Amino acid sequence: MSRNICISAVDGQTGFLIAELFLTDPKFSTKVDSVCGLSLHPTSAKCKEIQKLGGIIIPHKPGKVKDMVKTLKESGADTLCVIPPSHKDKFDITIELVTAGKKAEVPNVCLISSAGADMADAKKQPRLREFIDIEQLVMEAKGDPNTPTGTSPVVIRAGFYAENLLNYSVQAQEGSLPLPIGPKHKFAPIALGDVALVAAHVLSGKGKHGFDDKHRGQLIVLTGEFLISMSSIQLTSAGPMLAAGEELAEAATQALGTEMQFEDISEAEAKRVLHAQAASDASELQYLLEYYSLVKEGKTNYISTCAFHDITGQHPQELVDFFKVYANEFKPQHANKKRKTNGS
Repeated sequence: MSRNICISAVDGQTGFLIAELFLTDPKFSTKVDSVCGLSLHPTSAKCKEIQKLGGIIIPHKPGKVKDMVKTLKESGADTLCVIPPSHKDKFDITIELVTAGKKAEVPNVCLISSAGADMADAKKQPRLREFIDIEQLVMEAKGDPNTPTGTSPVVIRAGFYAENLLNYSVQAQEGSLPLPIGPKHKFAPIALGDVALVAAHVLSGKGKHGFDDKHRGQLIVLTGEFLISMSSIQLTSAGPMLAAGEELAEAATQALGTEMQFEDISEAEAKRVLHAQAASDASELQYLLEYYSLVKEGKTNYISTCAFHDITGQHPQELVDFFKVYANEFKPQHANKKRKTNGS
């Protein structure tokens, strides 16, 4: 049974990591015949890296469904990983791609969506709510026996990427973690690599109807795992724990060995910080602000790690470990200078 995978937005972090797993990790590379990536920026550094690893880059030229249908057919893809791109026209581009996937009769489709989208209000969090319309288009094919795409759809709702916290590395180096999430409500950031790992398992899984029957037709919700054991926080038992702002700062303090303080800031201030420091598309910054507003409204006070464990056999990365991985970006400047002075 062949498996030729096409990954959209492969120049983005999520798409790149998924493609990289298929091209470098024997656990996945042995399960696929080919990997190609659709990209709005085919000459980007990430696309060049994918090509070096043996992947094929296909320019993604949105505008006409029939042209995209032709592109997908020519790619030979039997599996499509749909990742909404960082673009002001994200919704239209993604809808066009999903529609083209149906017309091209790609039998296996996996959408990377967003956790919290179902909680979003169309007026207050329109960018988040768009994901529900995209999900509906992917999953409605399941009820159409005349649509090959309906055979094997999967939706992965990825939680807030922990890597988004890197937008505040400048403030973190000064000992502050400024987020507009309020003082009490919680969320569970998930590492980008963990989302890519689940997607790779799903995309490479095989069954008589396409994807593995364990995944086919599933709505998979992913959030991170937060385990801490500090005297300042009393836990009645070990296990996953949601994190409020102060607990995020505690995790950073434990990981970095330096004091980190949470600062609850206004949405206006958060917008200024993001525009000053983040290189993301404006629509992506709006998405972040909308997600923060969900947290502040108490709509992200849940954790979902069962699917991750069932699919991968592992546990998602804990926040303490996340801060350790990116210690150089978060560690206060004086600590970095001291480390350099010591020659380590």
